[in-house]
Amino acid sequence: MSANTGGPGWVDTHCHLQLDRRPAVELLERASSVDWVVTPGVDLESSRSALRLAAQHPDRVVATVGLHPHEASQWSSQGDGIAELARGAAAVGETGLDFYRNLSSRPHQLEAFRSQIELAMSHGKPLVVHCRDAFSEVHRLLEETGAGPAAVMHCWTGGPRWTRRFLDLGVKFSFAGPVAFPTGDTVRRGAEVVPPSRGMVETDTPYLAPPPHRGEPNEPAWVVLVGESLARVWGMEIGEVARITSSTARQIFCVPEGGPG
Repeated sequence: MSANTGGPGWVDTHCHLQLDRRPAVELLERASSVDWVVTPGVDLESSRSALRLAAQHPDRVVATVGLHPHEASQWSSQGDGIAELARGAAAVGETGLDFYRNLSSRPHQLEAFRSQIELAMSHGKPLVVHCRDAFSEVHRLLEETGAGPAAVMHCWTGGPRWTRRFLDLGVKFSFAGPVAFPTGDTVRRGAEVVPPSRGMVETDTPYLAPPPHRGEPNEPAWVVLVGESLARVWGMEIGEVARITSSTARQIFCVPEGGPG
């Protein structure tokens, strides 16, 4: 377990430890207020690495396996391997759609996302969803497949209108650094309409470090800064935000109150 002794611990629900050049053990040691983290795969190799980290740190790390939309063109070659790993993972993803960068074609993204939705549903697993400039298509696919209640909208950046539409699907929302950015007014207005019991916190380590660490590699210790921003948005004590978001994370990722392992 973490070294946290000052009240409810945090859960960092999206933390790419395996993509960080720094040793995972050092990042975890510095995250004394974080009980455990979710380490998502973004392709076959990083999914294997996430599972290895979870085996090495069974009381602090749970792993997910998936193919990021940037890599969606590799689904035909990596999909079977990811499907094999899914049985031992806490969730399927990071998957979804990214129509901002379009590093894989839209048809490839749609195919890979739909396939991973089906994979998650077939195993009764949560679905970790990346959505950038693709709100309409992500919403359509979650609605068509009925996967909304299983979906975690990672690094949610939608404003109030899209947030309400996704709330109607039953999704959970995970907020990252952008909710604390000076430019994050839209994200904060979206967060205002999310019931705290439907929200979680994340760092997206090593990306999207919150203020005052912008420009630095992110790390799980800084998830508390995301929680502080949500506390201001929700008008709550920060300890209550930690308690509620961590309780939701345990329910979603099927982790007992004592932590993973």
